[in-house]
Amino acid sequence: MQHPARSAPASTSPEAVDVVPDAPQLGRIGFRRKTLAYIALTKPRVVELLLVTTAPVMVLAAQGHLDLHFLGLLIATLVGGTLSAGSANAFNCYIDRDIDRVMKRTRKRPLVTGELTPREALVFAWTLAVVSTVILAVFTTWLAAALSVAAIFFYVVIYTLILKRRTPQNIVWGGIAGCMPVLIGWAAVTGDLSWVPVILFGIVFLWTPPHYWPLSMRYREDYAAAEVPMLAVVRGRTAVGLQVVLYAWATVVCSLLVIPLAPMGVVYTVLAVLSGAWFLIESHRLYAAAIRPGEVKPMRVFHASITYLTLVFIAVGVDPLVFVPIPALLP
Repeated sequence: MQHPARSAPASTSPEAVDVVPDAPQLGRIGFRRKTLAYIALTKPRVVELLLVTTAPVMVLAAQGHLDLHFLGLLIATLVGGTLSAGSANAFNCYIDRDIDRVMKRTRKRPLVTGELTPREALVFAWTLAVVSTVILAVFTTWLAAALSVAAIFFYVVIYTLILKRRTPQNIVWGGIAGCMPVLIGWAAVTGDLSWVPVILFGIVFLWTPPHYWPLSMRYREDYAAAEVPMLAVVRGRTAVGLQVVLYAWATVVCSLLVIPLAPMGVVYTVLAVLSGAWFLIESHRLYAAAIRPGEVKPMRVFHASITYLTLVFIAVGVDPLVFVPIPALLP
């Protein structure tokens, strides 16, 4: 359905990362600036979105029983999950520092500006990985800790090192790492997995392409300059717009599968349907604009996708607390 990606040149292969000259150091910088640089390395806005999918799933797994034990699990999972995601992002920044220098969108990252050295970033990433695993293993469940390690491995090795520079399908399969917090949250509460978290995992998995591909349309020149074969680089905007529509439809349909399985009540059903309809409308608008000459505004879909996912998962957490079965509204 998509053209094969161009092979990444030797200069952008993972093995070539360490031979790329690092940014000149800025000399001694203050504690506050150094701290902010470490925080920036974790990509806080990305981590925030991951946590939005974790906490509601834990409420659903607990079937709305929010006692002190659950509160302890929630805090440990969110802290461990934050450190785990931060570790994966820090590894990503370390590996991708060569292309971050090329892209305008990423030129202010701390490894590009010289606020952090590659060694500092690598030590920081490994530290977060170890600490997050220990927290999840000790205070939640071994399954949650194992899933966290798998998420870091998948994002760093499968996505960043293998897929990102080689195929336009990078964000599709690489996005699996971003779906893992759903499984981690469920496993932290129950110690196992079932079809419900798998379907919730599927929502995030299918949502990732229509979320990220509009962003890659906006920064197409950046990715082209860095020779990263995002879909918007190797295919025309009409093809990208069509893919966004198809994945958006798949996402919304998947979100409705949770209703009979969980089961979900009126709150989730209404929010999933209404927010899903809005997400689909924005996706179709992007496609309609893409097939015509003129300006395309892909960031509308990008921001809409964030709001959509947030609303759906808020509904996941609220529904078991105020559960109203759908049959109760029927005659």
